[in-house]
Amino acid sequence: METAPTTAYVTERLDHLGIVAAVCREIGLAEFLDAQAADSRQKVSVGTATVAMVLNGLGFSNRRLYLVPQFFENKPVERLVGVPGIEAADLNDDCLGRTLDWLYAHDVTRLFADIALRARRAFGIEPSRVHVDTTSFSVNGKYEAAPATDGGAGGDEETMLAVTYGYSREHRADLKQWMLALATTHEGDVPLFMHPLDGNSSDARTLVAAVEALKEQLRGEGEEEAREAPSFAAAASIYVADAGIYGEENMSRLARAGVAWVSRVPATSTAARLAIDPEESPDWHHSEDGRLRWYTHLVELPQGTERWVVVSSEEGRERTEKTFWRQVAHQQEEWEKTLGRLGNRAFACEADAREALREATKRMPEWLKVQESTLSSRPRYAKGGRPGKNARPASIEWRIKATLGIDLERAEHECERRARYIVGTSVLDPARLSEEELIRIYKGQSGVERGFRFLKDPLFLASSVFVKKPERIVALSFVMVVCLLVYRLAEHRLRKRLAARGQSIPDQTGKPSAKPTMRWVFQFFEGIDVLYVRSLTGVVGRHVLHLRPVHEQVLRLLGPAYQELYDVPF
Repeated sequence: METAPTTAYVTERLDHLGIVAAVCREIGLAEFLDAQAADSRQKVSVGTATVAMVLNGLGFSNRRLYLVPQFFENKPVERLVGVPGIEAADLNDDCLGRTLDWLYAHDVTRLFADIALRARRAFGIEPSRVHVDTTSFSVNGKYEAAPATDGGAGGDEETMLAVTYGYSREHRADLKQWMLALATTHEGDVPLFMHPLDGNSSDARTLVAAVEALKEQLRGEGEEEAREAPSFAAAASIYVADAGIYGEENMSRLARAGVAWVSRVPATSTAARLAIDPEESPDWHHSEDGRLRWYTHLVELPQGTERWVVVSSEEGRERTEKTFWRQVAHQQEEWEKTLGRLGNRAFACEADAREALREATKRMPEWLKVQESTLSSRPRYAKGGRPGKNARPASIEWRIKATLGIDLERAEHECERRARYIVGTSVLDPARLSEEELIRIYKGQSGVERGFRFLKDPLFLASSVFVKKPERIVALSFVMVVCLLVYRLAEHRLRKRLAARGQSIPDQTGKPSAKPTMRWVFQFFEGIDVLYVRSLTGVVGRHVLHLRPVHEQVLRLLGPAYQELYDVPF
């Protein structure tokens, strides 16, 4: 008679999820959300379910909500979410749906603000420079029309999200969409504000509303007052946005709210066009490497005095030249076709032909010019065939032939003008914000744009925005940005500590890197398992398998909570 085995071995996949779980614990994500929720008799709390969705979102598995239990089937669920006795089957669509409904009912913008504050305090991040932007997310399917809203980004009242048609950043005008306002810190690109928006929201309205709401948020958290004190005046928060925010009305609003701002100034106004005109002979200032140059204008505008820094870079000039001359060649080709068609037309008199040429070239770019025009006439007779010797023509038919060329002086002038751009600010004192620092801060706007690319990654949770209720889209937007928060926090700490200790880890090509992306770190953590040894009395052993020295290096840099989840000795 065979004896039943008394020992069983079970392997579960840990991969990089221990890092995600450790960040969630360090910022107290589940603890905070559960403290906001009323006493619940549900087996899985709101906080635990939210952590589960973050783990799923950063698992890069593209699992839809109803497949979350499948995602956790081979994972150490208890270890990751920190709840004894929890199983993958407990994280079902009913549980997660209830959580999304709860999140929507409790103002996701306020919830995220509180979580982001806890995160900044835990990770030592100061929001002295803040980047604000919006983007759109396309969805499939029909959605009920929502009540009209003011398109703002900071209202406290609960309104239905309008999933509708609008300007699509994804170039999918055929699909309905919703939008998201996001603010990130300059240091580490860490999100600190989010607000879901109607699909047809305007940047001109939503960006300024987001900045005003964020300033009030930071003031309410006590961070803004601390930096507004005299001893901290040089470090007061500066809000950075793209050209969509710029305009007389918005800048006046920000001035009244006491907001220090940095923005790209569109070259559409007379003042802006004059500022970047190459005819100007300014005193250029140059960066140390010589690849960046700038000059400054103080301009008096209806909204107040602004400092404009006109910028030109080697990279920008090279890029502009390629684009511009390609455009000029295309324009020349198209206008030559237009003039060719004009040459086939007949006119009753010389004046009509010249007027037609003038009208045809009225909208021609100023760097193209008619080099030569030739008029020709031909008699037209009433009868067909060869005219008689003394036959008189019934009319004279006039045609005009024009040849096109490029006005090189004007073209080069326009190319140079396009290679310049204006960064404006309400901070007039260069001692507080130098021109070079101003340019660097504006270029940091790409950080919030990288956040949007992250949220739209096909492997990320965003591809699971299939929920058919606008309320759940609002809640899911919260989960998405919490995923980004967790990702950025881990990346920022790892990079900061690598730099502080003069260390590096191998990148994708095997070369040492002190600025690895967390995506790459997550990739090389793939294949780490947890082996459980179980007997009749329970678990008698646990071993984390396939850990290499580089894994232990990363975990020690991140901190004790991360080492603990991978059983790395302190």
